[in-house]
Amino acid sequence: MEQARVMPIRVHPENPKVFEFRGKPLVLVTATEHYGAVMNRPFRFERYLADAADKRMTLTRLFMLFRELQSAVNPYSTCKPESPDYIAPFERTGPGRALDGEPRFDLDRPNAEFFDRLHRFLSLASEAGIIVEVVLLSNTYAPTVWALNPLSAKNNINDLEEIEWPDYLSRRHPRLFERQVQHVRRIVTELNRYDNIIYEICNEPGGNAPGEPANPDQAEVNDWLRALAAVIRETEANLPNRHLIVGQEAFRYEPWEQSSDRTFDEMPYDVVNMHPLPGLTYRGVSYDQGGFMSKQLKLRAVRDYCLATYAEPKPLNLDEDNVASQYKDYDGWTIHRKRAWTTLLSGGHYDYIDFSIINYCEKGTPASRRHIRTWMKHLSEFIHSLDLVRARPLPSRVTALPAHAMEAVFGVPDEDICIYLADERELDEEGVGQPIAGELGLDLPAAEYRVAAYDPKTGVFSPYTRFQGGPGVTLEVPAFTHDLLIRIKKAHRD
Repeated sequence: MEQARVMPIRVHPENPKVFEFRGKPLVLVTATEHYGAVMNRPFRFERYLADAADKRMTLTRLFMLFRELQSAVNPYSTCKPESPDYIAPFERTGPGRALDGEPRFDLDRPNAEFFDRLHRFLSLASEAGIIVEVVLLSNTYAPTVWALNPLSAKNNINDLEEIEWPDYLSRRHPRLFERQVQHVRRIVTELNRYDNIIYEICNEPGGNAPGEPANPDQAEVNDWLRALAAVIRETEANLPNRHLIVGQEAFRYEPWEQSSDRTFDEMPYDVVNMHPLPGLTYRGVSYDQGGFMSKQLKLRAVRDYCLATYAEPKPLNLDEDNVASQYKDYDGWTIHRKRAWTTLLSGGHYDYIDFSIINYCEKGTPASRRHIRTWMKHLSEFIHSLDLVRARPLPSRVTALPAHAMEAVFGVPDEDICIYLADERELDEEGVGQPIAGELGLDLPAAEYRVAAYDPKTGVFSPYTRFQGGPGVTLEVPAFTHDLLIRIKKAHRD
């Protein structure tokens, strides 16, 4: 089929921290399922995408070649299909059985069922205006996960050699690397027609894996990432459309560190994807954004990392936030609501894994729809109500805060200022969740302004009132629990 030329999502030409999609500025904000919608046969992704559209989600993420084991942490997620229900990009032809007991794969034969589901998913997402982050490959993390991968030698009929799992993220084995290249070319060619996709080469690439000192280090993994990025560019050079590449440089396992310097400077990425975890560093400073499933809030670190990197001319997406995803309760959802608002009001983009979405529950639970999914809808609607091309972080506008509150400030200078206030206390600190009130100190140009309070939980504004701005002005903050947004607009006389 001849591919048509379209205008895929791109970095906005007037503001490199946001996107342009179908002629409008766009921020990526979402609560996604766990990326296995196509590979997991029972998952009814039509229901998931319909709900995502209703909740104004602008992003979803989709793994092309990955599969996890069931575990006590997030059991039954979409990227953990049982053996008969796993759909790979390759046909299971045999002869012989793969390690999961099903027929072995033939890597030369594309699986029509996989690609039919993939096109259906992307078409529905396109109709809904949802961007799909297509993740081509992934870290395999351990021998047990590598044993599920179609490219593992025992799982296919294509005469690949057996390798140690860390070598998967390297070019040490030419025949394996050529299969990875073949996979990338096939996906990139097949999907060129879509305007609503971005590519990530590898989810969570890591170097210096524990065990053998000879395992690929970060530099070797980064070389592998660069080589596959070049494959995407070369493939699309002969096709009508060009798509953004997102990603991160390789992290270090022990001691765990995710640097972002090379990601912004040297790596061939159009967009920076960083997973907000401990050990995230930038220009020699570490930003501890909370441990995996820790229920840690760490709002200042989230904000400060976004602000520290804001001058970099690439969008920053805090991708796959999961400090509390496992818990699927009000406290966990509140943590993610606050981290999402803090990220967007600090100039970033945000992806939360909603673990309430599983097979046969594709819209989430009644509780998750009422809470986190509706809260994310309010956030998306709010952020897209702003002048995103001209808006930017404005941290210097706030001079004083109520006790226990921190702020993220964003907007159009001196015209439309949004001050997000959040209780920054962790769950184990005394008084967390109790009402906060007090004065907000501001440094504004002398002029008349309108001010209103916005509740991120309900999506409702208070009535606007007027006040006279200037240096050292104070406003009384209405009492709030967990978070509140104050919006200040310059008044215009009729």
